[in-house]
Amino acid sequence: MKKYAFLFIALVSAFLLCGCAVEDNDLTSEFQSSGEQSQENSQSQQYRSSSQQESTSAREAAPRINSSTVIDEENLTADTGMITFGEEGGNTPTGFAPLAKVTYPVTEAPDGISDKKLSHSHGPASGGKAHFTVEEFQDTFDKYDALTLDRKSEGKVLYLTFDCGYEYENLTARVLDVLKEKQVKATFFCTLDHIEKERELIARMIKEGHIVGNHSSTHPSFADISREQMIKEIEETENYLRENFGYAAKYFRFPAGEYTENALDAVKSMGYMSVFWSVAYDDWNTDNVRGRAYATEKVISRLHPGAVILLHSVSKDNADALGEIIDKARSEGYVFRSLEEYNG
Repeated sequence: MKKYAFLFIALVSAFLLCGCAVEDNDLTSEFQSSGEQSQENSQSQQYRSSSQQESTSAREAAPRINSSTVIDEENLTADTGMITFGEEGGNTPTGFAPLAKVTYPVTEAPDGISDKKLSHSHGPASGGKAHFTVEEFQDTFDKYDALTLDRKSEGKVLYLTFDCGYEYENLTARVLDVLKEKQVKATFFCTLDHIEKERELIARMIKEGHIVGNHSSTHPSFADISREQMIKEIEETENYLRENFGYAAKYFRFPAGEYTENALDAVKSMGYMSVFWSVAYDDWNTDNVRGRAYATEKVISRLHPGAVILLHSVSKDNADALGEIIDKARSEGYVFRSLEEYNG
């Protein structure tokens, strides 16, 4: 009897994995271009990117900046954790003084590390438990300080993250309005192009206590570029935030969720945490509006303790459903935390 039960479970797992693979192929395809597009419609077609703690709490966190990082010591406000702020009273949009630029050395890849192209995927959770594929990914990620599933925190913890590559119908502002009302802190992974074009919006994220994460400069596949290029992509985006916002956060999300073990190691060598996800759905297509109820059901049905939720800020469905998603998750005992609170 146990044998047949095991076979049945295996068949069900295989079915779920196949089903999510179709969805995850769609999820990967939405990241295939970034680019600088001047019109929102063009951006929508070409760029398919993938806790009540105050922002000052980051100043009390343990230091994480890599000891090999080269910094202009004369102008540096000390890095005190995963997030760095300039002195208050500066002339940037955030009100913080500019931070000094950093230069990350191109470290050598460890002997024998793989350059095989990998794509992050996930099976949908069921019964309030993460899919076994998510567990397997985290097994690999642990040694690279990367996160797709929080297995260390107690309780029903959730981390809300958004990928941002361009603005669509002012939806990010609506998302921020909901987060402020619900007192939830999120992480927005932004490309350099988006940061440059949306200075007021980025400043608002920072001032309201959200994390502005690094999503690279030009949104390439990190499985297709050199280690030197990887470091440059991250460094350029960090330095723009440092100089123009007096801010830097050491959280990185791979464009398209594509990476190699070499890439994971490179990101770790810079003192960054790579942040993946364990909950997502095909929400990036601005032409595919399916309604608030659809978005709510998709997210709520896939929740599990320690989940990292990936949403896209260009989705009208997400903007409409976000308040309900937060309320329903809380009614089921979940607690939203900032990535600052993760002790990996």
